[in-house]
Amino acid sequence: MSGELQVLNLGKSYRQWGGELRRMASWFFRSVTPREEHWVLRNVSFAVRPGEAVGIIGQNGAGKSTLLKLITGTVQPTEGQVHMRGRVAAILELGMGFSPDMTGRQNAFHSAGLMGYSRADIERTMPEIEAFAEIGEYFDQPTRTYSSGMQMRVAFSVATAFRPDLLIVDEALSVGDSYFQHKSFDRIRQFKEDGVSIMFVSHSPSDIRTLCDRVILLDKGRVLRDGMPDEIVDFYNALVAQKENAQSTVEQRRASNGWLTTRSGTGEARIDSLRLFDSVNGGEVAVAQVGQQLRLRLVATVHAAIPRLVLGYMIRDKQGHVVWGTNTWHTRQIQEGVQAGERVVYDMEFTCDLGPGSYSVSPALVSCDTHLSDNYEWVDNLLVFDVVNVSRDFFIGSTSLNAHFAVTREREDATQ
Repeated sequence: MSGELQVLNLGKSYRQWGGELRRMASWFFRSVTPREEHWVLRNVSFAVRPGEAVGIIGQNGAGKSTLLKLITGTVQPTEGQVHMRGRVAAILELGMGFSPDMTGRQNAFHSAGLMGYSRADIERTMPEIEAFAEIGEYFDQPTRTYSSGMQMRVAFSVATAFRPDLLIVDEALSVGDSYFQHKSFDRIRQFKEDGVSIMFVSHSPSDIRTLCDRVILLDKGRVLRDGMPDEIVDFYNALVAQKENAQSTVEQRRASNGWLTTRSGTGEARIDSLRLFDSVNGGEVAVAQVGQQLRLRLVATVHAAIPRLVLGYMIRDKQGHVVWGTNTWHTRQIQEGVQAGERVVYDMEFTCDLGPGSYSVSPALVSCDTHLSDNYEWVDNLLVFDVVNVSRDFFIGSTSLNAHFAVTREREDATQ
């Protein structure tokens, strides 16, 4: 069976009635309303198709965790419906449902039992749960002695010990060491390859882009956007900057090559052009070679006097992973007291040590080391170029390392 989920006009409000009598009267008279009502989620509708991975993003307080609790039934909705098909495994708040006085093993039995598995199935799978959690003798110690990372290890191991039809993961994976985070993410990725439906809440744009087929952006308890991962993640980043810069606007456009351009900013400084050249012969480059000397040139025009101007670059691969980035704040090349009407030209020389593939350059004109203070203009994927390997030995990956093998063969002395 494949997991499937439908959410229809889901909403959750927290009400203050001003007294028990008033609350009871509301059961019989529709005219009796609460004295105060705060909606944390409202009019949320979407579907997760069998085998689909859907990401949920949004700022703190957007309603992400509340949505997952409504879907899993740990919180009852004020309005709307949730329809699910298949076996569901969920990892929400760390240690939810764990008794602090019970051991990790006992809590694993209890949690798996609540998920509907028989004692025989749990006993057969318990060695795998214990091995995946990797907490050693602590597995038979009370969970009150656990760190948050150890709780996450056991909770994740139990929830994923049996192949679910629908897996729901909150931001719990952000807790703990990087080794177990990678291990857990690999298991989630394997579930996706096996056709498990997934709902995934994360603050990591890289994880969202890698895992998800679709992304839903929640804002103030409502669905603001629902679409392709690159579109929604880039829009979300621009939205965060827009909230910090009241005059900022956001525009998106997808080019014929499939790359999405997201432009945001307040406009005091604008990017006129961004071009890539060969540093030796000066010709413009659309396809670079591994090891080629390149020059990236950006021309900006200032439309209003600004105290500081900083240029930042971010280079990403086709999957949206950042492979390199910096800005002139960190290189101590801040332009001070820039006046309206000035043009500023930035040239950056570099060796193309990227691996074969397609890459994008996202520039940002700001006033310091972050776009959250003054975002004059930020454009995701403004320049796209390809890299091919013509002259170097074959390698894979996004980086060409200056690496060489040293091989020594020794023969054991036959007389010894």
